[in-house]
Amino acid sequence: MKTADLTDENSSYQLCDPIFKSYGGHPAFSGPARIVKAFEDNTFVRQAVGEKVNAAVLVIDGGGSTRCAMLGDMLAQKAVDNGYVGVIIHGLIRDSAQINKMPIGVRALGTIPIRSKKAGLGETDVPVSFAGVSIEPGNHIYADEDGILVSREPLTLND
Repeated sequence: MKTADLTDENSSYQLCDPIFKSYGGHPAFSGPARIVKAFEDNTFVRQAVGEKVNAAVLVIDGGGSTRCAMLGDMLAQKAVDNGYVGVIIHGLIRDSAQINKMPIGVRALGTIPIRSKKAGLGETDVPVSFAGVSIEPGNHIYADEDGILVSREPLTLND
């Protein structure tokens, strides 16, 4: 489903500010949100991508940090292997050339070669707010080349 069509036919959604860059081999993706909130520590990201999901979108609130990456190629591959269709990061990634070849969509603020800490700090399944939206676990995420939508209920298109 194209986000442009979804915004034409639905009114109950939030639109992310257009601050994200697109990575990964799939520019469009949608699914229920799984959430990790962690600042400069991707321990809980590793845990989340290690769990089997059914076409979910991992939302990572990294606090907008530009000092380290919250996702690299190894964790992105785990996400693919365990059923994630997309990852949205309010932060940075690394290994973008490898991630661009993977069958997953990724949105992030940019790239940096520095890895995150591994101190075990963070939270999962908590509401987060960034880029002008508030996201709760289970919210529906729709992303494509035109933007990112967040909705409490699935969005529909009329036939």
